[in-house]
Amino acid sequence: MKINQNNYAFIDSQNLNLAIRDQGWLLDWKKFRIYLRENYQVNKAFLFIGYVSGNSNLYRALQLYGYILIFKPTMELPSGTVKGNIDAELVLHTMIEYLNYDQAVIVSGDGDFYCLIEYLRNQNKLLVLLVPNYYKYSGLLKGAAAKKIAFCNDLQKKLSYIKRTP
Repeated sequence: MKINQNNYAFIDSQNLNLAIRDQGWLLDWKKFRIYLRENYQVNKAFLFIGYVSGNSNLYRALQLYGYILIFKPTMELPSGTVKGNIDAELVLHTMIEYLNYDQAVIVSGDGDFYCLIEYLRNQNKLLVLLVPNYYKYSGLLKGAAAKKIAFCNDLQKKLSYIKRTP
């Protein structure tokens, strides 16, 4: 990685959040933003997230930490589950911003991003594919990212949320 790069992160928030929780810990979003800046020289971090009206405090906090939130309208399924698939938005914004960054950090383990990862790699615009869980991610991404893949599994000590008591 070159010094003083202008790199952007494009983060699948649901994939990251659920994969980390599945490993038994909670992500500290503030620490994660600092980690992206310090380890990958990420100047802008786009966080793709489904919009739920009761989460305004969360959204405000994420913005204070330095994320640029890209919202997707959500819908409630008959089961009560809230769904807000952000795949198209992440791909679109990665390409809208294409000329503005040196390299991209894509944060997801979703195989739907295969063509995006492959394209960015072939254009030398992929810095890293940061996969939240080594044990649960799409095998399609292994070939697309080649040697530009990293995992969050070993980052628990650095990035885990610790509830602070007053």
